[in-house]
Amino acid sequence: MTVTTRNRTNTNIRKIAVTAVLAALAAVIQLLEIPVPMLIPTFVKLDFSELPALIASFVISPWAGIPVCLIKNLIKLTTTSSAGVGELCNFLLGVCMVVPAGLIYHRKKTRKRALIGCLVGCVIASVLSVFVNYFISYPAFYQFIAPEEVVLGAYQAILPNVKSIFQSLLIFNMPFTFVKFLLDSVFTFIIYKPLSNALKKIW
Repeated sequence: MTVTTRNRTNTNIRKIAVTAVLAALAAVIQLLEIPVPMLIPTFVKLDFSELPALIASFVISPWAGIPVCLIKNLIKLTTTSSAGVGELCNFLLGVCMVVPAGLIYHRKKTRKRALIGCLVGCVIASVLSVFVNYFISYPAFYQFIAPEEVVLGAYQAILPNVKSIFQSLLIFNMPFTFVKFLLDSVFTFIIYKPLSNALKKIW
């Protein structure tokens, strides 16, 4: 094995190790879910577990955020109360956020590109949250957790004029998802530079 090959192998091992650490951190953060009952039904909770995934996408590669999102949700399955429905949605939307953000940032690594990437990721994930929930998550939720009328009733308890699940997702879930990922982006900007420098010293 040449020196170059050995160095490349060591770098890849270190990157895998950092990805695993970020995934474990994301799993811990995901346990700190916060209900926001005045703004959205309590079965939808606020957490900041995409923060480590976004950092992985910025520091390592755009695709590094995917295993972080996957591992944290696999760990969360051990304590889930949603029969895996919430974890599936969290994984899909997390990927929709961190991958576009990472792809845009890695084309030119500047703060402006990072900001654009985060905003694009927020928009993509928030728009897709309507369709992911409507066609995938909520149908599964109806089967395993609560029927559609109960879910709709939870939204109507906050806003009585809501007439359908799709309308509820547009009014509640889409802006909620945007704000959730926007907060992840803000926290990333606060800690990214010193954390990035520390992580890069490892490899």
